[in-house]
Amino acid sequence: MELKTKAYFCHMANNEDLFKNIIAHAKEYGFVFQSSELYDGLSAVYDYGQNGAELKRNIREYWWKSMVQFNDNIVGIDSAIFMHPTVWKASGHVDAFNDPLIDNKDSKKRYRADVLVEDHIAKIEGKINKEVEKAAKRFGDAFDEKQFRETNPRVLENLAKIEDIRNRFFPALEAGDLEAVRQVIIDLEIVCPVSGSRNWTDVRQFNLMFSTNMGSLSEDSSVIYLRPETAQGIFVNYLNVQKTGRMKIPFGIAQVGKAFRNEIVARQFIFRMREFEQMEMQYFVRPGTEMQWYEHWKETRMKWHLSLGIPASKYRFHDHDKLAHYANAAADIEFDFSFGFKELEGIHSRTDFDLNRHQEFSGRKIQYFDPELNESYVPYVVETSIGLDRMFLAILSSSYKEEKLEDGSERVVMNLPAMLAPCKAAILPLMAKDGLPEKAREIMDFLKSDYMCQYEEKDSIGKRYRRHDAIGTPYCITVDHQTLEDNTVTIRDRDTMKQDRVNIDRLESIIREKLRS
Repeated sequence: MELKTKAYFCHMANNEDLFKNIIAHAKEYGFVFQSSELYDGLSAVYDYGQNGAELKRNIREYWWKSMVQFNDNIVGIDSAIFMHPTVWKASGHVDAFNDPLIDNKDSKKRYRADVLVEDHIAKIEGKINKEVEKAAKRFGDAFDEKQFRETNPRVLENLAKIEDIRNRFFPALEAGDLEAVRQVIIDLEIVCPVSGSRNWTDVRQFNLMFSTNMGSLSEDSSVIYLRPETAQGIFVNYLNVQKTGRMKIPFGIAQVGKAFRNEIVARQFIFRMREFEQMEMQYFVRPGTEMQWYEHWKETRMKWHLSLGIPASKYRFHDHDKLAHYANAAADIEFDFSFGFKELEGIHSRTDFDLNRHQEFSGRKIQYFDPELNESYVPYVVETSIGLDRMFLAILSSSYKEEKLEDGSERVVMNLPAMLAPCKAAILPLMAKDGLPEKAREIMDFLKSDYMCQYEEKDSIGKRYRRHDAIGTPYCITVDHQTLEDNTVTIRDRDTMKQDRVNIDRLESIIREKLRS
């Protein structure tokens, strides 16, 4: 048991070290900076540097193309951050957009009560999976996992524990019974990850919306909110888009934009921030067909993630036990970050809750006349919502590699999907003389109208290769004296480090093919 404990903490320590290295790498190579670092920073707010801004833009465009450009019944909008305050009353955010928070008196650290309990459940699930893995190794091809999970006493005992926790915790959370929520944490003997103690305060609710004041509103109060999500901007524009676009159900409205949440427990670098960017699509469907479309978008969105070439083992679905007030089905696509599997994207069947609420609060009909049924109804909605910043972190984390090479040297390389790489090709004159810079500039001018490229002549060619490995540039193109004689260059592949001599005329097609693969 002691050896297992040591191995577990060693694994956790290695992951923590890796995460720290990724954060340091992100700063050193211009991906992510602490916001206002000059003034000692602003907690849980980050800026994207020159390479980070390009990577983020490429992720955003890849999502937009797959969602809007490749679907003839999905259109995109860009709604304002500021919205009429009644929007947030109708959506339920004013009254119910809260996090249950609990403090540890010894460490002075604050946690979300639901996250503490979910992490505890995840540990029990981990025990179940270990039992399954051990049995699979023991029985080999004859192993029947389904039967094992349904009959093994230890598995059944742990499943019963999980069921009991869920039956106690989630109803208490739903009912707002904060004392019962705290009692579950006490009974489970959950300890503070920092202090190791169980000295907990009471649980309190905290509204996550930022409020501010606008110069003059027709209402008595001038308080408005920074939007905590982008979805409501889609819902209040449903009629405008449907009518002006002559959209027929089923159809979707997509949007990318900033959202703001006053996260008290902001942590894990850019995973949870106070200012973040969402990529959302609301798909409007005929009532009664929502579960069909819910399954469709679950499958479609997972395929999108896998199209980036990241191993399927890094992703998993997690069905919600506790549904939001607006949903009749919900699942997360979770990603295996260095700090464990965490939510990356949500797929929700939101029913007709949002449109009905805005219909009620605005006093205006928000309906669709279905010519096939010859009747009007409020559409149901299936939502896909992904955090752009979390997607950025997932790609950064999965791409970061520390490699030991055959000659004994080491390199850090970002194996970014080529289509997302901030820079597609680096143009490198071997020397900063003898006409090589001028020839390199010609190549740069030839390629830069189609691809983001960088020109560099400082440092040795080896150092420049390493620098571009570290920012994920798929190709380095070296211009040398032979280039002036026969119009050929050396092109080096980031992942294999293989170098080929090719004619300059072939460069564009080589890069284009790489971006398609």
